[in-house]
Amino acid sequence: MNILSKIVKDKRKEIDLKKSLIPIKQLEASVLFQRETFSLAKALRNSSTGIIAEHKRRSPSKSTINQNTNVGQVAKGYKNAGVCGMSILTDIKYFGGSLEDLLLARACVNIPLLRKEFIISEYQILEAKAYGADAILLIAAILSKEEIKLFSELAKSLHLDVLLEVHNEDELHKSIMPSLDMLGVNNRNLKTFEVSLETSKSLSKIIPDDFVRVSESGISNIEAIQDLKKYGYQGFLIGENFMKTDNPGLSATEFIKKLKN
Repeated sequence: MNILSKIVKDKRKEIDLKKSLIPIKQLEASVLFQRETFSLAKALRNSSTGIIAEHKRRSPSKSTINQNTNVGQVAKGYKNAGVCGMSILTDIKYFGGSLEDLLLARACVNIPLLRKEFIISEYQILEAKAYGADAILLIAAILSKEEIKLFSELAKSLHLDVLLEVHNEDELHKSIMPSLDMLGVNNRNLKTFEVSLETSKSLSKIIPDDFVRVSESGISNIEAIQDLKKYGYQGFLIGENFMKTDNPGLSATEFIKKLKN
């Protein structure tokens, strides 16, 4: 069983438990459920840098990245750096994140927040809205075409942007539909964990121009972004590069300054 299958198996148990504790009506009664959302896709389209900065404490490929962060301070640092949006890992077991991280970031900043999660249920999309997200991630590798349609249309009805993540051409072909805002190409092979920006470059040719193109994983320098921009990418998801430092916000500030120059 590969890591993705393990995560999904655990996620099903987690969702069943949450549903028994917090009914949907309670999520819909949340104060944040009625708030107006910020569009991440629009922010990326209007930006010259396109940085989505991530909050990530650990990952299956790197057991510890940064366990000492205060998500509110990181969010403020990222906002001051001028990022287009912030991606927040909410998976506990494998990434050390939580929905509380999303809630705290929402209380601290008014920039688009992406709930980065392994979404396999409509319940998680309602959760995202209730905890202050502006956008959700859908991963083509763990969803059928029908699920992508169902989940993306639900998200749109809640005024949440949808970033659909693919790893290869097959996933891309099954995923293209009008209820998506952004198409993300993950440069990390989930079976081997190897990273190659060639994945983004090769798939760029078959991503329709209607979608904002986002490149994810393995982006650690200015040159990579300048190179990917030639292939039509407007969004660049960067996590580890900022998070492995003592001050992620400051790292993002310095990176964006260099990018602008």
